[in-house]
Amino acid sequence: MQYNAPLTEMQFLLKDVFRASEVWQSVPALAEAIDMDTAAAILEEGAKITQTLIAPLNRSGDEEGVQFDQGQVITPQGYKEAYTTYAESGWVGLSGEPEYGGMGMPKMLGVLFDEMVYSASNAFALYGSLTAGAALCIAAHGSEELKQTYLPKLYSGEWSGAMDMTEPQSGSDLSQLRTKAVAQEDGSYRLTGSKIFITGGDHDLTDNVVHLVLAKLPDAPGGSRGISLFLVPKRRVNDNGSVGDSNGVSCGAVEHKMGIKASATCVINFDDAQGYLVGKVNRGLVAMFTMMNYERLSIGIQGLGCSEAAYQLAASYAKERKQGKGSGRGLGGEADAIVVHGDVRRMLLEIASLTEAGRALSVYTGMQLDLAKHADGDVKKRAADQVAMLTPLAKAFFTDKGLEATVNAQQVFGGHGYIREWGVEQLVRDVRIAQIYEGTNGIQALDLLGRKVVANRGAGLLALKHQIERELADLGAAWQPQLQQLLALFDALLEKAQELANSSTKADAINSAATDYLHATGHAVYGWMWLKMVLAAEQGNQQPNFVERKAMLARYFFERQLPKAHYHLQIINQDPSVIMSMPNEWF
Repeated sequence: MQYNAPLTEMQFLLKDVFRASEVWQSVPALAEAIDMDTAAAILEEGAKITQTLIAPLNRSGDEEGVQFDQGQVITPQGYKEAYTTYAESGWVGLSGEPEYGGMGMPKMLGVLFDEMVYSASNAFALYGSLTAGAALCIAAHGSEELKQTYLPKLYSGEWSGAMDMTEPQSGSDLSQLRTKAVAQEDGSYRLTGSKIFITGGDHDLTDNVVHLVLAKLPDAPGGSRGISLFLVPKRRVNDNGSVGDSNGVSCGAVEHKMGIKASATCVINFDDAQGYLVGKVNRGLVAMFTMMNYERLSIGIQGLGCSEAAYQLAASYAKERKQGKGSGRGLGGEADAIVVHGDVRRMLLEIASLTEAGRALSVYTGMQLDLAKHADGDVKKRAADQVAMLTPLAKAFFTDKGLEATVNAQQVFGGHGYIREWGVEQLVRDVRIAQIYEGTNGIQALDLLGRKVVANRGAGLLALKHQIERELADLGAAWQPQLQQLLALFDALLEKAQELANSSTKADAINSAATDYLHATGHAVYGWMWLKMVLAAEQGNQQPNFVERKAMLARYFFERQLPKAHYHLQIINQDPSVIMSMPNEWF
């Protein structure tokens, strides 16, 4: 697969739309770490490594897949060498804590590199993503001894990380966990149990795999209140930091999946394995969700990466494939390229308008994560509140639209889109999981509507509307109709939040409305991103073609995409009883 990182777009977002240099200068920890020249250099190097090292492995990795031989997990040919180069170049620790060997780069830069890696290869990206997430959790909740022992090895990529939550009888309902942890006299714990669907749970890329495992102590309270988090290395770590003997952690099987076939999805067994408490006893979910929220944004970006890769394949094909003639819109030759046909243009415009707005939202969310971590006072609190609201939205909306983008791209290819050699069918298969893991998109919708909107009666959305009004105060007269269209949509979302908060059947109403509400909100936030991009493009120093292209895509979005939000609101207005009243046995 040929992949070209959209560097001009990425630099535009950092420099002009979100004025990253001003953000970084306002935060001492970031001002010392980075400036725009450094950010540009990092993006350029990221483009090189994803285009030349990772993308060439995408199809061969899918064809070969992960192998399981006598208890050993073997990644596809070329993966180990590529991962070693990737790790030695510092990419695993890009946003890691500098005092433990990380590069300390801001997340609003990190999300752009994440997108590049996912565009190049979903399966390859997951190994580094899980490692970075595990390191983030250890850095936030681990003891100093754990940080000193494990973070440098994780940031360097010598060791990798995995998140062990799901069990055969316990998917999203973690209260049913059965993995047990027993305290030892030396302060460690012994863990016994099995986990399934563990991404990167075992492989041959690194010397050790560091598992973050949810388990229960014998005297733990019932339900999710009794869950603790433990760090459990695959191999013991010697006093000098070297890898020692086996630690009772083994892979029982690898899953045979629809997509991401080069990613090792494992059944992991713990047989009296030695582990160490992360955070506090019975407070494991608090610690784990530090990693989970990171992974949810990362998986959202998986959807974006697939959207971008699909667009590049489809746009290139549409300009080369000749079909029909006589339109008067052709690019030359006896037949017209299919890019002249209206329905093909519709699909390409849909992918582009949603992908570019999503990329902008990913950078904005990364910026809020940076401020929530490094800023002080009200700025820190506002950022944390926005992260809480935007994370479920980004995870679900990015991935729902990511699947739609890959399917549209496949349609542009016609029959060739169904053939493996063209590459787009792999994107359809690879991105499908992103709607499911790290909390299904239905769960994300319930989180957004129930916990982040209705619980505070829309206060967060109202604050966001006021922020949009301030940010777009300088928008020109030509874009005022779109701005008013957007603000009216936010008013409708706020009105619906109040209605749901006052509903006599609140639980049923939220359950039946959540997914449509998330999609309506996603379209609204994308509209905000488009107007921010239009304003920045008009006020910046971009090439005229760049500015006009942005304006065309923005107009397409407001005319052909934003109205879909009102469809979702209309669905929400229906009586929830049509969903909730049918007896269970009738299904």
